[in-house]
Amino acid sequence: MAVMTRWLDPDEQRTWRAFLAASRALMDTLDRELQRDAGMPHAYYEILVRLSEAPERRLRMSELADATGSSRSRLSHAVARLEAAGWVRREDCPTDRRGQLARLTDDGFATLAAAAPGHVEGVRRHLFDALSPAQVDQLRRISEALTDHLSRA
Repeated sequence: MAVMTRWLDPDEQRTWRAFLAASRALMDTLDRELQRDAGMPHAYYEILVRLSEAPERRLRMSELADATGSSRSRLSHAVARLEAAGWVRREDCPTDRRGQLARLTDDGFATLAAAAPGHVEGVRRHLFDALSPAQVDQLRRISEALTDHLSRA
């Protein structure tokens, strides 16, 4: 039995394309600003943030990959670059010989602390300032609904 394709109607198509364009434009703008102002892509900034929020500023590499939505190989490459910059250090996991931890160094924390104000201002300027308080609430609710749905998929 053939499955019928549920094609998008014109309003759904317009919404889908607007969502894609807005998401890409926002992330591209934030990435470009972080590159210019802090010398790092948004993906590296997110790794530093996740480590800064973790106990002892360290996480298992597998947990960090999951938290950032990265493949393990992509995360390993990124951590190697962050190690070369002196912002992250890999350590052996004390409870698992096969596991490794990524730890945010003091230099990495200082770099993150220097980059954060500009990044937060960019998020505010490019996202929140463009929306009314009601739209911000709607965006949060929509994002939470999508995240919840996709986490069960």
